Amino acid sequence: MENLENQNIENQNSINLDKKESDFQSRIDMIELRASLEKVKSEIAKVIVGQESMVEHLLAALLSNGHVLIEGVPGVAKTITAKLLAKTIDVGFSRIQFTPDLMPSDILGTSIFNVKNSEFEFKKGPIFSNFILIDEINRSPAKTQAAMFEVMEERQITMDGIRYVMEEPFLVVATQNPIEHEGTYRLPEAQLDRFLFKINVGYPNLEQEITIIKNQHESKREDKTEAVNRVISAEQLKSYQQLVKEVIVETHLIEYIAKIIINTRENQFLYLGASPRASLALLTASKAFAALRGRDFVTPEDIKEASYAVLRHRVIVSPEREMEGLTADEIIRQILEGIEIPR
Repeated sequence: MENLENQNIENQNSINLDKKESDFQSRIDMIELRASLEKVKSEIAKVIVGQESMVEHLLAALLSNGHVLIEGVPGVAKTITAKLLAKTIDVGFSRIQFTPDLMPSDILGTSIFNVKNSEFEFKKGPIFSNFILIDEINRSPAKTQAAMFEVMEERQITMDGIRYVMEEPFLVVATQNPIEHEGTYRLPEAQLDRFLFKINVGYPNLEQEITIIKNQHESKREDKTEAVNRVISAEQLKSYQQLVKEVIVETHLIEYIAKIIINTRENQFLYLGASPRASLALLTASKAFAALRGRDFVTPEDIKEASYAVLRHRVIVSPEREMEGLTADEIIRQILEGIEIPR
């Protein structure tokens, strides 16, 4: 009798094991996505030394279908990294150099009178592409920045009462110098909120600096980007973006995201906390980081990793604390340390 019971238990365990394996096999397959993004990293690494964090965040934004603001002093490879990323994807590319005299029509396009048919025709501006690189976005005043509001949020523009929808994928990567540099304008909060990430880029370390100098000394190419190849098609990218939406997020992690955002609103060191748009951005970005790691489920570490780039440009440090030298990143770190990590 005892042997029969043991046999039944073994059979039941076998059934449960088979069920677990079946469940595991039915999970989302991230192998192709991860392999493709590793190829992208390899192509970028042919030119860029270090800056792994910037590249990781750019790829996460790409998977999230979100825009990116990159801030750093001149010469730390902000623009060239964005150009290299665009080159690895088989999509349309457009670069816009923002200047103090740039007008909204220089970005969006304008209506021109056609003498032949006596009608106005809309001539599309450089914003009509897939991958838009805006160099030194804070060199243009608020009037020009306002032209980007609709297209960044709704991926469309409205001109003369006609709606023009952007072709997917559509991604804006903007670079800017720190605000304390001369000849720059502070971006409106409404525009900052439309960027999924703000990536801060620092200087390379000694080892990386030596490698950069050596590579330049030994290079025989005039154009460094020539060595970089396209590795992802537009259709692949769109399928990867769809795949990321299916990444699993447990209820307790959704609550964890909500607690982080609520804490920014109640924090005594912050003049302005994050909006519900930040909650959604943190959710989406966490899924992208999970996919980059080859997982089909989000962990608390994914959320913490995404939090800094998602929140640092969406919160405003109170003037008193800012004068004391307290930064948004330090406050975000304190918030993350003060919330119990769900397990």
